[in-house]
Amino acid sequence: MTKWVYTFGDGTAEGNSALKNLLGGKGANLAEMCNLGLPVPPGFTISTEVCTAFYENNRNYPLDLAQQVNDALIHVGKLAGCGFGDAKNPLLVSVRSGARASMPGMMDTVLNLGLNDITVEAMAALSGNPRFAYDSYRRFITMYSNVVLDMEHHNFEDILEEFKDSKGFTLDTELSADDWKHIVSAYKECVSRELGKPFPQDPHEQLWGAIGAVFGSWMNARAIKYRDLHAIPESWGTAVNVQAMVFGNMGETSATGVAFTRNPSTGTKELYGEFLINAQGEDVVAGIRTPQDITEAARIAAGSTKPSLEVTLPDAYKELVRIYGLLEKHYRDMQDLEFTVQQGKLWMLQTRNGKRTAKAALRIAVDLANEGLITREEAIQRIDPAALDQLLHPTIDPKATRAVLSTGLPASPGAATGQIVFTSEEAEQAVKEKRKVILVRVETSPEDIHGMHAAEGILTTRGGMTSHAAVVARGMGKPCVSGAGAIRIDMLNGTMTAGGKVLKRGDFITIDGSNGQVLNGEIAMLQPELSGEFGHLMEWADASRRMKIRTNAETPLDARTAVKFGAEGIGLCRTEHMFFEGDRIIAMREMILADDEKGRRAALDKLLPMQRSDFIELFEIMKGMPVTIRLLDPPLHEFLPHEPKEIQEVAEAMGASPEKLRLRALELRESNPMLGFRGCRLAVAFPEIAEMQARAVFEAAIAAGKSTGAIVTPEIMVPLVMTKAELDLVKARIDAMAKKVGEEHGMTLPYQVGTMIELPRAALKAGEIAHSAEFFSFGTNDLTQTTLGISRDDAGSFLGSYKARGILAEDPFVTLDQEGVGELVKLAAERGRATRPSIKLGLCGEHGGDPASIAFCESVGLDYVSCSPFRVPIARLAAAQAALGKVTKAEG
Repeated sequence: MTKWVYTFGDGTAEGNSALKNLLGGKGANLAEMCNLGLPVPPGFTISTEVCTAFYENNRNYPLDLAQQVNDALIHVGKLAGCGFGDAKNPLLVSVRSGARASMPGMMDTVLNLGLNDITVEAMAALSGNPRFAYDSYRRFITMYSNVVLDMEHHNFEDILEEFKDSKGFTLDTELSADDWKHIVSAYKECVSRELGKPFPQDPHEQLWGAIGAVFGSWMNARAIKYRDLHAIPESWGTAVNVQAMVFGNMGETSATGVAFTRNPSTGTKELYGEFLINAQGEDVVAGIRTPQDITEAARIAAGSTKPSLEVTLPDAYKELVRIYGLLEKHYRDMQDLEFTVQQGKLWMLQTRNGKRTAKAALRIAVDLANEGLITREEAIQRIDPAALDQLLHPTIDPKATRAVLSTGLPASPGAATGQIVFTSEEAEQAVKEKRKVILVRVETSPEDIHGMHAAEGILTTRGGMTSHAAVVARGMGKPCVSGAGAIRIDMLNGTMTAGGKVLKRGDFITIDGSNGQVLNGEIAMLQPELSGEFGHLMEWADASRRMKIRTNAETPLDARTAVKFGAEGIGLCRTEHMFFEGDRIIAMREMILADDEKGRRAALDKLLPMQRSDFIELFEIMKGMPVTIRLLDPPLHEFLPHEPKEIQEVAEAMGASPEKLRLRALELRESNPMLGFRGCRLAVAFPEIAEMQARAVFEAAIAAGKSTGAIVTPEIMVPLVMTKAELDLVKARIDAMAKKVGEEHGMTLPYQVGTMIELPRAALKAGEIAHSAEFFSFGTNDLTQTTLGISRDDAGSFLGSYKARGILAEDPFVTLDQEGVGELVKLAAERGRATRPSIKLGLCGEHGGDPASIAFCESVGLDYVSCSPFRVPIARLAAAQAALGKVTKAEG
């Protein structure tokens, strides 16, 4: 018989943390805490295998599951000293999801299950607190009706708010037991009216309804969206955790809270979190009441007048501190804890590795290594390279004037400017219109995840530091200000009022998630500077990696930025980008319009000093580090105007005939320019272009060598080669120019000539081409296009469908297609090295900044990858992880 259900409680468990795939993260960690002897309410976990079977069998459960669940309920009841459905001493349970990957807010939860018209009276009698019993019952009806019966929350919120208004109440805690009895009756009437049947009273019917809702929620829209954003496979499924209830709403000695063992925003080693007296778990994250700080230090820092847990419930606080130290040492990572205090006794409901910002992740990893809990190699592997993007976003210029509208909680660091939108749908639409927006909400819910993903930042008027908005924004690396209670939102009229100003939809605001400020208008930003823990981790990463990291750059700004981020040279300088400005474009057009070689050379003579000065600056910035310069690559027609008005304007500026310009543009026009007259084909047809560029490179290398004192060895790259004969023809011109410039300066010039491998034929004939090429750089943008037969510019119309249907796991222009394009790279590397063992191999497509693609490059032994400047830190870390053997998401 297959075991579907695993129990835990009273210091023992049938599972442990190693069974995360089977029991889900929550179930595995509950079992582990039990095994550690921590106070955990007893319960049981229905494994992820049931979820898989449920969907494989048309949403039917395994036949023997019901008996195993009943047996587990009896076991839990014995440990808790009560019985499920017992009219006099009822066991109440919570039902929660728990996938192997943490998915905060994505799955549905039900608390207080087992309450009905009979057991609520038993709870009132046993506790001596009817108010607590009926408060719990109304919460259960609300949650169960929403999660299981698919009723909207507002049905119940409206009833409660109208009742509170009629009584002059503001807070839920002001309602008496009789008030809650009245609310419960109204809630049940609402369910009967909306659904045409009464609220279920049978606890077993309630339980199976909740179990089904958890499994069903694995496939709800927000869970699917979250999995898509975080690359979580649908096949993993979710577990269901059924656990005896402990109650934080039993009076002033009861509480519920969320805590992190280190600050999830900054990484500081401090107990960080929030709690509420006389409340249940959803109250803390829902933002209905403003939470209180756990420590006195945090309360003082926040300027709060509400007492901390440390002062209010000192014994429970001391126990929490003891447990958090034990758990962090056991798991060797920062923990995210959920707890309840029932009449003074602390109970642990969850521990998991806490989500954190990239800034916090860096500090925590470095600190844990320095504390001896983990090794430096483990610290390197703890950081998601892509998450470093969070550190590379602008912050507000300290010199800028801040027109502060309001201040909330600094829920997720960083700053963002955008136009106000009030709904997630508006945010998504704005992105399609290329507008940057700030999503402004009273509070967010899991249904807002698509809008949060689309927005530059999130602002909420309710909610604390562990609210849905805060947790999700931190995970996404987006700035968030939560709990800005002084702001009033008018959804009907599309306005928000703050600091005496009325702002409407479309107005610009800026949020600073590092200090909680909401600012009027667009504000100047500063680019980030990486230091401190980042520097330590990068030093460790650099010591661990084998591959070099270069950058794609052709402007001084890009080159300097890349060097600041740790680039070890330029792997791709696209020289055509240097020809599109001012006098350069005019000279370029003169060259294209020339009737003969003499005319072309005259125009190229004008371009030579411009190219030379560009290269000198790049060589000086790189100070002897390698620089790979690609010869002119794009089709010539890209430099010419095509519209009649543009042709007239350009002709006048050049003193040329508009008709000649029009005819030349027409003559150069191609049906498929990506496969047309470009790359080395230009150098073959017009060798004078390659000669001019080669002279500029060599003269610049000599000048930069003198100014910096560093030997400059330029790498000249011939693009789009498909045969050795092409490369030989162009290389001969480059070699001749090197000899000529060397003789002019009385020296022998060091340099290398290589080629881009960006055509399948070049990859197949790499062994032959390597006789002439001293290096290969895999241009995987074009190699992907030519191998898959997909245009990068047009693929957006169908790639989404291909991913949704499982034909492609990832966008092949983002993550390298290892089975197809990767096979060509591997083959070319092997054949190239067989001919020339010392050949230098690199990759310079967009894939050079993608962690999964970098791992592949390590596996085939490439010498370097080259990426955009802001992805250099990502590539450095990913290359270290690849060298250490970490499996990336795309691989495993």
